[in-house]
Amino acid sequence: MKDLGLINPRNVSHEEASGYKIREAARAIVSDDQGLIALLNVSRDNYYKLPGGGLEGDEDKIIALNRECQEEIGCEIEVIRELGFTTEYWKEDNEKQISYCYLAKLVGDKGEPQLTESEKERGFQTLWLPIEEVMRLLSESTPTQWEGEYILPREILFFEEAQNN
Repeated sequence: MKDLGLINPRNVSHEEASGYKIREAARAIVSDDQGLIALLNVSRDNYYKLPGGGLEGDEDKIIALNRECQEEIGCEIEVIRELGFTTEYWKEDNEKQISYCYLAKLVGDKGEPQLTESEKERGFQTLWLPIEEVMRLLSESTPTQWEGEYILPREILFFEEAQNN
């Protein structure tokens, strides 16, 4: 899978990051039959993100991605192809996260997300939007919480890769 870059807003040295715990995550740019893209609005923290999340134990990336899409956007998906991955040095969590991204399409009907209490408290809401609106929202977001400083640049890299290939 193609390395799309390092997300490191706190300028963590590679030496410091070598002591961080490693977390792997799978994410997707999911489109429906009308070409609309699934995007999660994290309203409490004023940013947007792709559906997806962490792998549990030695879980397969595609299995994790399907589980996360069912939970976060209430949908079954079919992965079309790999896009690439980013490495993120999350200083606040002492974590080196590797996020793998895929292009995927909706399979069947849109359902209801099964959000965790934390996701509900943070105001997660699934939006289906044209790509131009997705790019505008990502580029104009001003997160009020530090997580967004990692998530927004990552998602923008993923969308740029999707548009260039």
